[in-house]
Amino acid sequence: MTSPPSPAAACALAAPAAEEGALLCIDLAAIVANWRDLCARHGGAVAAVVKADAYGLGAEAVARALAAAGCRHFFVALLEEGLALRRALGEGPMIAVLNGFSPGHGPGLLPVVNTPAMAAAWSGRGPVLLHVDTGMERLGLPMAALDQLPPLEIAFVMTHLACAEEPAHPMNARQRERFAALRARFPGVPGSLANSSGIFLGPGFASDLARPGAALYGINPTPGRPNPMRCAVRLLAPILQLRQVAAGTPVGYGARWIAPRESVIALVAAGYADGYLRAAAGRAVGVLAGQPVPVVGRISMDVTAFDVTGLPAAEGEPIELIGPANPPDALAEAAGTIAYEVLVRLSRRCRRRYL
Repeated sequence: MTSPPSPAAACALAAPAAEEGALLCIDLAAIVANWRDLCARHGGAVAAVVKADAYGLGAEAVARALAAAGCRHFFVALLEEGLALRRALGEGPMIAVLNGFSPGHGPGLLPVVNTPAMAAAWSGRGPVLLHVDTGMERLGLPMAALDQLPPLEIAFVMTHLACAEEPAHPMNARQRERFAALRARFPGVPGSLANSSGIFLGPGFASDLARPGAALYGINPTPGRPNPMRCAVRLLAPILQLRQVAAGTPVGYGARWIAPRESVIALVAAGYADGYLRAAAGRAVGVLAGQPVPVVGRISMDVTAFDVTGLPAAEGEPIELIGPANPPDALAEAAGTIAYEVLVRLSRRCRRRYL
């Protein structure tokens, strides 16, 4: 009996044809493995944040895989996201809506209460998650508003860490202390504190329920250190054309890149319309035959050029734009952004294959 191909091999076997454009392979087993790893590190229960269509990777497929693995708590941002997820998962798992919603509009969903007005609207209307701001100044009730809080059926009290990806930042300790004070005001009510990076701040940041998002999808929750998570995505784009160019030949819009020597340029079927960020031009790399190949010239809407001089290359062969050897964090650094944006900007024009 032959063994099934590895996820990377399975994605390679499904390499896109030139007429099909870019292919995004999403490794559900890696996402599940990341969730299990975070569960082991946190100690308490671990939810899955699947807002923004699971960071662009497909909330329905991702949530079903995680639910099958035992995940019982999910977070989305918008009411419509929550309703769609409830249809996909059926009854059972908790689905909380981070931006909240009005009573009567989200059957089977839990609102996250962020303002005094929302608290008043939900008084006596069913269970809620109470979000209290401990210093981020984004969403959540101010601590002072708790003195006038109406009666609520509180399933969890929660807050959000502002600087968890910077372990030495003093904000982390301040927010942990304020969260402890918040918990003291609601004895017996479960609490939810850590996000992806917060899980890695140590046992002082453990709570009844952690809420990771980015780490599930392989984004590094410990910037500046080796990534402890598995890469869950691989973006492949086929070579449309190979061009031999002489030294001194300009390539691409604006003639911004000039070949320093006789070169072989591979033009692949992916560009910023597919979510391959234009700002990464001149700094991003792809991977061909296990070797990095630099982007040359501007990234255009539908085509990106790579210098593949000296490597075996053929028209129709895929170049890996994102993958284990070239993760979202690397592309984000090249584009001057964060890996979260890299994932959520991957276009629906990229065909998706779930492994």
